[in-house]
Amino acid sequence: MQFHLNGFNPGDPRFSDPQDAVVPPPIKRPLPAEVDVLIVGCGPAGLNLASQLAQFGTISVAIIDQKDDRLLVGQADGIACRTMEMFQAYGFADQIIQEAYQVNEAAFWKPDADKPNQISRSSKVPDVADDLSEMPHLIINQARVHDEFLKVMRQSAIKLEPHYQRKLLGLEVSEDSSEAYPVTAKIERMVNFSQYTQEIETVKAKYVVGCDGARSSVRNAIGKELVGDALNQAWGVMDVLLNTDFPDIRLKSLIHSNNEGNMLIIPREGGYMVRLYIELDKLKQNERVARDQMTPEVLIAAANRIMQPYTVDVKEVAWWSVYEIGQRITTAFDDSTETRAARVFLAGDACHTHSPKAGQGLNTSVMDTWNLGWKLAHVLTGRADEKILRTYSDERREYGQALIDFDREFSRMFSAKPKSADNPDGVDPAEFQRYFQLFGEYTAGVSIQYRPSLMVSEGEHQTLATGLTVGKRFHSAPVIRHGDAKPDQLGHCHTANGAYRVYAFAGNQTPMSENCGVKALCEFLTNSPESPLKKYTPADADPDSVIDLRAVFQPHHQSIERSTLHPALKPKKGRYGLEDHEKVFCVDNRPESSGGGKNIYEMRGINKEQGCIVIVRPDQYVADVIPLNDYDRLVAFFDNVLNQI
Repeated sequence: MQFHLNGFNPGDPRFSDPQDAVVPPPIKRPLPAEVDVLIVGCGPAGLNLASQLAQFGTISVAIIDQKDDRLLVGQADGIACRTMEMFQAYGFADQIIQEAYQVNEAAFWKPDADKPNQISRSSKVPDVADDLSEMPHLIINQARVHDEFLKVMRQSAIKLEPHYQRKLLGLEVSEDSSEAYPVTAKIERMVNFSQYTQEIETVKAKYVVGCDGARSSVRNAIGKELVGDALNQAWGVMDVLLNTDFPDIRLKSLIHSNNEGNMLIIPREGGYMVRLYIELDKLKQNERVARDQMTPEVLIAAANRIMQPYTVDVKEVAWWSVYEIGQRITTAFDDSTETRAARVFLAGDACHTHSPKAGQGLNTSVMDTWNLGWKLAHVLTGRADEKILRTYSDERREYGQALIDFDREFSRMFSAKPKSADNPDGVDPAEFQRYFQLFGEYTAGVSIQYRPSLMVSEGEHQTLATGLTVGKRFHSAPVIRHGDAKPDQLGHCHTANGAYRVYAFAGNQTPMSENCGVKALCEFLTNSPESPLKKYTPADADPDSVIDLRAVFQPHHQSIERSTLHPALKPKKGRYGLEDHEKVFCVDNRPESSGGGKNIYEMRGINKEQGCIVIVRPDQYVADVIPLNDYDRLVAFFDNVLNQI
């Protein structure tokens, strides 16, 4: 899509008249007196958590923010591949893909060997490695992502809307474990700025989650703090509409100049707008950016000095800011003690802060609450014991620290002067490029591997599916859906409904024959009193609402008749008991000329002879890989993480 041609306008670009894209704010209303979960902050972390909890329909949620209304212009606009996989679970990935700028290549520029005061291109490299994800790396206004989350919330069974103009004043957590709503929040309703009258609302909650940024009131209320170091570096950032003779203006470009500083160019959605990250002078110890002395004109002039011999002619500045680089992480991600389970959690920038250049801010924030949301929901609905909440802090704090370490090195290398005869201690641009490519999986968000816990196995049978690593996200691959012959991605079975997925990859036996391992598994899950499906699916719920069984076969999809499929793979659902036709898949046996030729067994190292079971958590992370006939292990996993209702 092309838009912003005649100037930047927020909102949905599909409207010809920008005024038609204006969304009216929600009706002002008082906060509820009691809620299951109170979320503080309407940033990406908070909206993702609200969207996840809203899927369950029975959990009461309130989300508050100090702002007057929804975000219109965002700052964290880079969307990693892994985040797009999560958006797919909510059903709005296609909308984002259509509207966003897709990052396909990165161009590296360094001082020209013959004219050191000018820059020249050193190379171009792919931004995303082959088969890293079925999803692209994108750039889009953060506010548009917020709009999609708000739509998910609004369209849910609980029709959730934020409460704006609310400021958290304090929290009190009761030590009485028998109290139904142990957290009391005092909230100021900011209703009148011209003639100030303080109005206080009190909300009692079972859990509170602070998604309220680096200056988090929730974090302060539970006595936690951000610790770490600043790098004493200042950067300007601006979104602009411009004309230029710089040849790579529509590519992600990383520029090291000789004496004028460094710059990062990120093309924006719409085909015309560009984001410029511009290095400013190094700061002295404890010095702050002199924001009152900074103007867009100063940043534009700096960009032109860095880009010599090229120039930029800026026609409009849509947004600009100045920031200082610092890497900090909170002392704890929740308020748990040795004698009490957590009641208050932290997520997003309330937990960790870092530079924006690697595009990890929004992406890490939403992954925090993607990890936490379904766990809270399982506890609140009785599906799981409170012990699973301990894994949130364990899993996300380790990754948060790894992010800080990565960002510190990335920022150091990006801000350093190029290595030369006059500057032997500088950074070799080629070394920086290698670092960029080496950490491609990290910046794409797909490198996370959670350690073994009650929700992640030791991976004793990893050899059965070497490309579906236990503790890492489920790496999707192409398949053919049996019921309608649709080419699909297997990972797109993961919707944001909080269900576990159990994938039964068949061995080389004839599908549904007497010696077929998938058929035997279906028999066990249907008839055994130990069956997790029988034990943990509520009587009035759909059979796939807690554990969603899917099967993948190796023969051509046309060779399998639907009448031969086990009833467990054709569950009857809904008020009319309608049969589900989307539980069975086959290897994509189409010729390459028709877009096929990608065998999921080969791509993900799945044992073709034996097959296997892959258990995937509701947040799309592989919990275990086990033999197709290891029912004891299957039972033991779910006995450890689910409660009978």
